[in-house]
Amino acid sequence: MADCGSAMMAEAERSAETLKEKANNYFKDKDYENAIKYYTEALEINPDNAIYFGNRSLAYLRTECYGYALADATHAVELDKNYIKGYYRRATSNMALGKFKAALKDYETVVKVRPNDKDAKMKYQECSKIVKQKAFERAIASDELKRSVVDSLDIESMTIEDDYCGPKLEDGKVTLTFMKEMMKWFKEQKKLHRKCAYQILVQVKEVLAKLPSLVEITLKEADKITICGDTHGQYYDLLNIFELNGLPSETNPYLFNGDFVDRGSFSVEVILTLFGFKLLYPDCFHLLRGNHETDNMNQMYGFEGEVKAKYTPQMFELFSEVFQWLPLAQCINGKVLVMHGGLFSEDGITLEDIRKINRNRQPPDSGPMCDLLWSDPQPQDGRSVSKRGVSCQFGPDVTRKFLEQNKLEYIIRSHEVKAEGYEVTHAGKCITVFSAPNYCDQIGNKGAYIHLRGSNLIPEFHQFTAVPHPNVKPMAYANTLMQLGMM
Repeated sequence: MADCGSAMMAEAERSAETLKEKANNYFKDKDYENAIKYYTEALEINPDNAIYFGNRSLAYLRTECYGYALADATHAVELDKNYIKGYYRRATSNMALGKFKAALKDYETVVKVRPNDKDAKMKYQECSKIVKQKAFERAIASDELKRSVVDSLDIESMTIEDDYCGPKLEDGKVTLTFMKEMMKWFKEQKKLHRKCAYQILVQVKEVLAKLPSLVEITLKEADKITICGDTHGQYYDLLNIFELNGLPSETNPYLFNGDFVDRGSFSVEVILTLFGFKLLYPDCFHLLRGNHETDNMNQMYGFEGEVKAKYTPQMFELFSEVFQWLPLAQCINGKVLVMHGGLFSEDGITLEDIRKINRNRQPPDSGPMCDLLWSDPQPQDGRSVSKRGVSCQFGPDVTRKFLEQNKLEYIIRSHEVKAEGYEVTHAGKCITVFSAPNYCDQIGNKGAYIHLRGSNLIPEFHQFTAVPHPNVKPMAYANTLMQLGMM
């Protein structure tokens, strides 16, 4: 009998290894969903294998499921204290979640075990630098109201050099001619003069600060609005949206639903273009905040590095101030609610609660503001722990209850890559739209945007594919650790 038991165990282990190899091949082909599926099947047969957990953790990292990646890496380390890749994966997961101290602890473990590992040493030093920087920032932050960057700027005295032949604001104002020139200038990979960039930022901050946290608009029967999801610094795809769907205007309004920056390496061009149109058509061009319009994300995923490379650290501080004034949600005709992430970790939240959110800050780790930026739908009823490690996942029953309580018809959100550029779930009550095709130059997804008409508010989906862009890779300006650990 003992021999029979051993043979069965050996057979089970072989089956699990076969599944792991299958998963590895899918991983090599960048089909992370199938890789996760087969690593999971291998773990069902052999749940004590640290390597399977470590491999699945990396696949979760690639699909931005940082919460799941963290859990798997932790399991791997618990199963095998000497499994160094487990510490690496856990450190990367914590870095992605902005938990720098926890990441540092794991990098420290790796360096102790492998003192001659240059890669580990470099990651440890890089992470240590961030932890020290954060501690310094906390030490100098006072309780007094922080002085705005705007107060220390003297834009008038900034001179535009004679050899600059790019677009300039007309009498300090954005015009359609300026916007067309600026888009063409950016397309040629040229830099807008810093004076013009500062002018746009100062003016747009003023416009956004006057808006409520929940913006409400009414579409008349003949009106149409275009709703776009994440653009993530993919400037050439943004231009393509305008090519396909027409430039923004008073008769062609748009709503961009957050995550304008990070990852894609033309984030400065994307955000200055969107802010320019906000100034040109303040009542017909709408912008909502995403989870990437925040300091922690910008530090890790490239926007801070890009602004510093193209302009100055001071300009990044000003961007950070402006992002804090972006509204969090938009209600169309009292029937459709749009937000970047999704619904809430608890029942009973009303539109009035959203209106009351004090948004001029970095988002907290929990609560309604965090949920609006971070949560995701799930197919099963109820709520569960977020795959991202922030906020929650909400089921069809949560959506239904929220819509009934607030007399709404459905929600539109973004925040997740979808193969077709959009997805309709929760019996048609929860729609996801994502507008960065071939995300990060490697996912191969389509992009999409939605038309909503005042006459019936039935969403019409329009798909598009990625267009070529200059040879600057995504994450080119990201934190070194993210470049090494993620891409």
